[in-house]
Amino acid sequence: MSKSGPSVSVGPRGAKVTAGPRGTRTTVGIPGTGLFYTTASKTGSRPASNSIRRQSQTPSLGFLKRLVTPDDHEALIDAFVALSRDDEPTALKHLRRAVHLVDGAFLAGCLSLKRGRYADSVRYLKTASQSPAELDRLFSQYGIDATWELPISDDVVARIKPSLRGSLLALVEAYQRLNRWQDAVDTLRRLRRLEPNDIIIKLSFAELLMTYPSSTPKICRRVVRLADGVANESSAHAALMLYKGRALRQLGMPEAAYQVLTAALRRRKDRSVELLQALRYQRALASEELGNHSKARSDLERIYSEQSDYEDVADRLGL
Repeated sequence: MSKSGPSVSVGPRGAKVTAGPRGTRTTVGIPGTGLFYTTASKTGSRPASNSIRRQSQTPSLGFLKRLVTPDDHEALIDAFVALSRDDEPTALKHLRRAVHLVDGAFLAGCLSLKRGRYADSVRYLKTASQSPAELDRLFSQYGIDATWELPISDDVVARIKPSLRGSLLALVEAYQRLNRWQDAVDTLRRLRRLEPNDIIIKLSFAELLMTYPSSTPKICRRVVRLADGVANESSAHAALMLYKGRALRQLGMPEAAYQVLTAALRRRKDRSVELLQALRYQRALASEELGNHSKARSDLERIYSEQSDYEDVADRLGL
C-alpha cells in the first residue's frame, strides 16, 4: 500500500467526506471493482460539494437516547463525532472505552495506523479480525458509514469497510510499518485464500514482495505469478503490471519486461502522472538492457520534461 497513509470517511451511510494526508477528497466508485477515482482539494480548502459534509449529518446521540445507550456504544458514537471535527486524539480517547467491541477495535486499529501507532494498530486489528461476523453490526445499527481508504496511488485507493478483508488489509500495512515482513506475508496469504482474484490483494502482495529487504529470484517469480493474466483494465492493474515488469527485469528477462510495460502504457486515460512515469522509467531501463538506447532516451526525455529531478533520469541523459 502507499506509504502516504490511510484516511477516513465519516458520516451517515451515503453521505461522507474523506480527509487524509493529501487534504479533502471526493470519491467516485467504479461499480463492482472496489476501485475509486478521487478528486482532491488541498488541505484547508472546502470539499467539492458542500452537501457531502454538514454538521447536521454527523452521527450523534441526543440526551434522552444517551440515557438508554450502553456506555461503550456511546463512546463509539462520540469517537465518530470527534473524527468529523478532525479531532483524532479525542476520537482515540473515546475509543479506548470501546475497543472490546469488534467495531470499536476496527476503528481504533485504522485510526492508530493513521496516527503512526503501529503496535496498537496491530493489536486492535487482530481483535477485529478474530470476530468477522460481528464487524459492521454496531455501525449498521447506528447508521454509520465506517469506510477507510488506503491509497494505492495518487488517484486510486482501496476502500475498506469493517469486514475481515478490510481488517486484514489494514493489518498488513501495520505489519509492514513495523518491518514484520513474515507476519505481513502470512496475512496476505490468508487474504489470497479468501479472495484469490481480488486485484487489490494481488497488488498489495506484489508491492510487499518488491519492497522486501532482500529481493530474491524466488520473490520475483512469485510477483510474476501474481500478475499472470492481468490486463490493463485500471490503474491498479497497470500498477501490478509495473511490478511484473520490474520482477522480469530482475530475473534477467528485459524483452519480456519491455513488452509488459509497453502494454501497461497503451492506456493512459485515468492514469496518474506518477504511475505513467514509473512505467516509462522501468521501460527505459529495460530498453537500455536490450541495447536500444534510442528508445530508452525517448522515455527518459519524456520523464525529464515532466519532472526533471525524477530518480537518476538527468544522469542517464548525461545532463
